[in-house]
Amino acid sequence: MNLSSTYAVPCMANRAPARIKVTVPGSKSITNRALLLAVLADGPSVLRGALFSDDSRHFLECVRALGFEAWADEEEKVIRVTGIGGAVPKKEASLYVGSAGTAARFLTAYLGLSEGTYHLDASPQMRKRPMAPLLRGLEALGCEFQCEENADCFPFTLRSHGFQADSVSVNVDLSSQFLSALLISSCLSPRDFTTIVTGSHGMAYVEMTVKMMQQFGTATKPVASKELASGENALYKDAESSSPARCFLTPAGQHYQALDYQIEPDVSGAAYFYALCPLLNIPVQVDHVHFDSLQGDVEFLRIMEKLGCKAEDLPEGILLSPPEGGTYPGITVDMGACSDQAITLAALAVYAQGPTTITGIGHVRFQESDRLSAIETELKRLGIRCETTDSSVTIWPGSPRPALVKTYEDHRMAMGFTLVGLRSPGIVIDDPACCRKTFENYYDLLEKVLCISSST
Repeated sequence: MNLSSTYAVPCMANRAPARIKVTVPGSKSITNRALLLAVLADGPSVLRGALFSDDSRHFLECVRALGFEAWADEEEKVIRVTGIGGAVPKKEASLYVGSAGTAARFLTAYLGLSEGTYHLDASPQMRKRPMAPLLRGLEALGCEFQCEENADCFPFTLRSHGFQADSVSVNVDLSSQFLSALLISSCLSPRDFTTIVTGSHGMAYVEMTVKMMQQFGTATKPVASKELASGENALYKDAESSSPARCFLTPAGQHYQALDYQIEPDVSGAAYFYALCPLLNIPVQVDHVHFDSLQGDVEFLRIMEKLGCKAEDLPEGILLSPPEGGTYPGITVDMGACSDQAITLAALAVYAQGPTTITGIGHVRFQESDRLSAIETELKRLGIRCETTDSSVTIWPGSPRPALVKTYEDHRMAMGFTLVGLRSPGIVIDDPACCRKTFENYYDLLEKVLCISSST
């Protein structure tokens, strides 16, 4: 589909198909982690089922700009990368990461712990997103940064000198990607390396990172802070910080192994289709999505169960059946573990039987958009009562009025608010093409499974 500047959402009330079965693209989170792990490995890796989107293409172009052999077949969804054991082929390079948060954070850490001089730039959107916790940690390890515009933001030039210390502290309240970035590159340290973490946001993504590191042959293990507070070279003492801390120890001498690696379907993308189950009162099955997924967004299906849906993990994929009676309640739920789906639940909340409160999502103010403010603004534009706090949103059900929904260059705003229009007429999505960041054929696939044509 050649998307125009707007997308008129087709109202599917009383005309939805009897059942949906769909295959979604590969996981963005896994694709980009696997890409860096393959870069750090020794030898050629093959990544199958890869997601091709703006984010992954920017990441891949950065890998090539650093001198790595990297080949992609978008039709077959395959990427081949040859790593050289953690070394960077080029000691000087200029990179553009676009709006890809994973590329921005992961490559900054990798290059900041290597040896060379690198210039990194990003889209206007990514230039606004936080980087300070990661830059402070890398500076403590010996890297130098020269920011060209705003402090602690892209664009900047970094000069790296390898590991000048064997421990680092990082706060993850704004993004767990800071921690994932440091953990992936921690195996490059010539000595045992300890990462001390404050904050608790996004630990499901960190667990994904740790599991994927293990799949590629390198282990990092959580250790109790009290273990590190003893002895002559104490790294952390509970009394020194008011924030809870956890620590990860990466033993020296480990190396990533090149793999033929199968990437899971994107559970974040699958969630928009699973949301059709209670929204349109139809069963939905997404191929190859299972509860043992590496991805934290599988927790969204447990939230669907709180709405009265029934989830069955079948060999082909999880089948979600709608609530009895075709209605679902408002709920209060902490979505800290699957915050990318806060907008999705906010859309469903419009049609619930009572108010819905979503908590634990203060960090989404610092993502592609200020998502809490965006949810509130756009729901009110639709005539829906909505109130936010620093870290939560409460939505009261209502009847949306026709309106043009602004998306703030945020793919999740576009995909999430499209759901509202599937049950109420007259809702138009501004800038639907922003979905290409992670799910460029979202509207094509949505129309296909809903059995409608582009001219509807």
